[in-house]
This record gives sequence, C-alpha cells and structure tokens, in this order.
Amino acid sequence: MREFKSEDEFEQKLVDLARVTRVMAGGKRMRFRACLVIGNRKGQIGYGLAKGNDVALAMGKALRMAKKNLITVFTVKGTLPHEIRFKYKAAKIILKPAVAGKGIKAGGVIRIILELAGVQSATSKILGSKNKVNNVRATFLALEKLKPIEEKPVEPLKDEKIDLDNF
Repeated sequence: MREFKSEDEFEQKLVDLARVTRVMAGGKRMRFRACLVIGNRKGQIGYGLAKGNDVALAMGKALRMAKKNLITVFTVKGTLPHEIRFKYKAAKIILKPAVAGKGIKAGGVIRIILELAGVQSATSKILGSKNKVNNVRATFLALEKLKPIEEKPVEPLKDEKIDLDNF
C-alpha cells in the first residue's frame, strides 16, 4: 500500500499492483495492472483500474480513470448514516456506523477507502472473496447506495386563535 500526493487536493493510494501476462504465438506478453484509490478526505473518492506496459503507465492511466469515477460519500458526524450490506460477485462486505471517537475498525482495502473518504468512525467486515479489486468495487458500490439522513421539515405555526379559557 503505497501513498502518493497528486498535484491537486486528492491523495492517492495504490491498492493493488499485479504483473499480468498474455500468451501469444511468439511467447508471453507482460503488462502491469494497477488499482488506485484517490480521495480528498472530505467525502469525495474515486478508484481506477488500468493496465500498461510499465508500472508508471499503468498508474497514470489508473489515476486518470479514478478522477473520472469520483463519487460523494455522505457522512453524519464523521460516521456513516446507516448500516449497509453489499455483495459484488463473490465479495461481500458489511459497513456499519460507529460511535464518535471509536475510529475505523476495518481491514484490507475498506480501511484505505474510508480514510480517503474522510470517515472518522466506522466498523466493517469483509466476507467471501479476498480479491482486492472486487472488494474495492463492492465498497464503492455500497458507498454509492448510502442515503443521506433527511431531516424532517418543521411545519410553520398556523395563525390560529387559542382559547386560553378552555385550555
């Protein structure tokens, strides 16, 4: 898990870097696959997954893709608004709000994503697949499904005369 600073306000962390090969008639062709997560710690996060002939090309492509795929995470007092369970392929995740000051109790890629999103307190569990890329996708899809808590509008007082004698 490498951490980089980009030129703007987004921080970026490399979640997964893999060497992938393709077998052709003349032999094997090697490329690199990079999975990168960016965030501004104020609710905006994005992820990118890209391949390139070398690591720098793959990371550059992943960064551009992450900037295109930005989402906004709704938080309430530094935590998630409600619990959510999500399944993407074989990856299953549970995200729960936590009491303020408890911190992020999460493992793997969920911790990185929640930190970059600016969530201060949350609990999570990864079930099923240990595949980092699928867990990133599952977490992002779950965070997109979070709904902000709507405050009930206060009804204005009606101008009615109150009979204080019969009160």
